[in-house]
Amino acid sequence: MNFVGEHILSVAQLNRADVEEIFSVADIMTPFAHRERVTRVLDGAILCNLFFEASTRTRLSFGTAFNLLGGSVIETTDMASTSLVKGESLQDFARVVSGYSDVIVMRHPIDGAVAEFAESSRSPVLNGGDGSNEHPTQALLDLYTIKKELRARKKDLDDLRIAVIGDLKYGRAVHSLIKLLKLFRNITVHLVAPPDLGAPENVIADLLKAGHEVQHFEQLAHGIQTVDVLYVTRIQEERFSSSAEAHKCKGLFRINQAVFSQYCEPDTVIMHPLPRDSRDAAQELSVDLDSHPNFAVFRQSDNGLIVRMALFALILDVENKVEDHSAPVGWFSDAKKWD
Repeated sequence: MNFVGEHILSVAQLNRADVEEIFSVADIMTPFAHRERVTRVLDGAILCNLFFEASTRTRLSFGTAFNLLGGSVIETTDMASTSLVKGESLQDFARVVSGYSDVIVMRHPIDGAVAEFAESSRSPVLNGGDGSNEHPTQALLDLYTIKKELRARKKDLDDLRIAVIGDLKYGRAVHSLIKLLKLFRNITVHLVAPPDLGAPENVIADLLKAGHEVQHFEQLAHGIQTVDVLYVTRIQEERFSSSAEAHKCKGLFRINQAVFSQYCEPDTVIMHPLPRDSRDAAQELSVDLDSHPNFAVFRQSDNGLIVRMALFALILDVENKVEDHSAPVGWFSDAKKWD
């Protein structure tokens, strides 16, 4: 696709060449994300962050990514502080906000609301997560992380074996990642979930149609064997009809050092889109794995910055101009230590 001026609303817009282009530009962005160099290529440009649902990593990484490219960020994090509560339509809201910004990132609790907003926006819109539907930039950074982690193990995305664990029904990051995986060759996906939290059929249909292997597991021990990657997710309590219903599923698939050592291959990569639920009764990924060399969760989070910088550069057509507007960093690059 030609990224310039385009909305990024769903991974369904992308083909393999698009994904590889994003990753290629992400590699170029790495020294800027790591503060080894600075660039002002988006000097004068404005990002509007509209986050109507709780967010830490997505909102901050989008804003930081834009800042690192030299741009400015305006944002709102509460729908109650907007004119939407006065009865303004999403269409009117889009027309107004897009007049104030060059690009918009939106997170919304309702499936499809970001796409509806984009229809009336005069600026490109990136989907920062819409309900339980999709989270395309999370899926891209996840796949970029998998690629980098496998590269160190002399493997590639083709022939990937991955276990996706936890809340597969409401987990929008899972939905987008599974849809992206179909673009590669000979993928094996283990879906490990309680019976009531399995992935929607429409999410896995294209994966099956493309000839990939999908296996369903209700037992953690069986599902996490013989895979390259564990992709662990939390129970999306906020999307259940009640806290009591969510509580029934918490802590069912808990992975700790003992479980990992017993059932997983030694070089299996451990990932999680975050936030992980660290409460005792809910913990899905134990902190006793944090120091494990295969624990890629925070490298994964850091990669969000790199991938989102790449998307901004492509959409605003500056990916080939970044170096022209750059300079080395002085003391900071020496003082900051990156993994």
